[in-house]
Amino acid sequence: MDSFARTWVKAVLWAALGLLTMSLVGIFFTGSLAVGGMMAVSNTLIGLCCYVIYERVWSGITWGRQDRNAKDNSRGDRVE
Repeated sequence: MDSFARTWVKAVLWAALGLLTMSLVGIFFTGSLAVGGMMAVSNTLIGLCCYVIYERVWSGITWGRQDRNAKDNSRGDRVE
C-alpha cells in the first residue's frame, strides 16, 4: 500500500501535467488566456481531489493483489 505522502506526491505531479495540458487545450479552444487558464485550474483542482480519493480507495482493496512475500507458484502447483 502506498503511503499517504506518496499518494499526494503522485497526485500533485499528475495534476501539474494535467494543468499544463488543459491550459494549452483551453487557450486553443477559447482563444483566451484568462478563460482557458480558469478552465484548466478548475479542472486540475477537481481532478486532484478525485485522484487522491480514487488512489486511497484502491489502496484499501486487496482484490487482484499478489503477495510479494509468498513463494512463487506460477506453475499452479499446490502449496501445502
